[in-house]
Amino acid sequence: MADDLHNLTYKGRFSTLLHAEAVQGRCYVVTFSPSHNLTLADLSPLEITHVIDTWTALYTVHLSPLSSLARLASPATLPPSSPQTSQFSPKQQYRYMQIFENKGAAMGCSNPHPHGQVWITTSLPEEPALELEQMQNYHRKHGGTHLLEDYAALELQPPQERLVCSNGSFIAVCPWWATWPFETLVIPLMRLRALPDFSDRQRADFADIMSDVTRRYDNLFETHFPYSMGLHQAPLEGSEAEIEVSYFHVHFYPPLLRSSTVRKFLVGYEMLAEPQRDITPEQAARRLRDCGGEVYRKRLEEG
Repeated sequence: MADDLHNLTYKGRFSTLLHAEAVQGRCYVVTFSPSHNLTLADLSPLEITHVIDTWTALYTVHLSPLSSLARLASPATLPPSSPQTSQFSPKQQYRYMQIFENKGAAMGCSNPHPHGQVWITTSLPEEPALELEQMQNYHRKHGGTHLLEDYAALELQPPQERLVCSNGSFIAVCPWWATWPFETLVIPLMRLRALPDFSDRQRADFADIMSDVTRRYDNLFETHFPYSMGLHQAPLEGSEAEIEVSYFHVHFYPPLLRSSTVRKFLVGYEMLAEPQRDITPEQAARRLRDCGGEVYRKRLEEG
């Protein structure tokens, strides 16, 4: 009896330490071009717009009909009459969509054909959840303002040392908190919760800045610059408060440090204590600003 009671107490004490929850999802692969040798840096902004249209269509098709975004979203590119609709239409409501690209073997990309992925899950992943929590905290503490909108405004103040490039709708910066040497963050100048919020002008400007950032990366060390890139936006399904504080943005996490063959490793102190900067965000932004123009491969071909 005593042993049984001890075992019950022991199990009850630790029953809250570990928790597992089943998550379901879907995965799509989006190729950027029929050509095997063309990356985002090689595509024109117009060609990148077609990729963005595909991302938007997938997001809209999987969006909860109860979301305020669904009430304002344009019809999906894949309409109900499309023969592809049954392939894409969800059988259940998903919580979050993560759009991303792993470019290059250094980032684990096993398929050389330029492509991205779209993962859709019934749960809210950790990184977007943490961001959303901080956006809600900031919104509550600062009278309803939006964290990334204020941060974009701050980065546009002189001397703009962390600004890489900009256009009428977006800026790209090496963020003040960056971990990776040439990490960049793409932020809209006005709040856009998710892809369906984009106007035609904003969609064109988004394609333009994605082209600009990826060309600058390739030009920096004159190589196919590896990175992991991902879009963060409003959940497919969420509370009205979650949707309204969401602020669309794009993360670029590239590993290269000093050349096309020397990369940064997060090890030792950086893994066990906190990340360290090999170069400052201001230095990284200055070097990327100096790498504008057409991608270096075209210059070599013309020469």
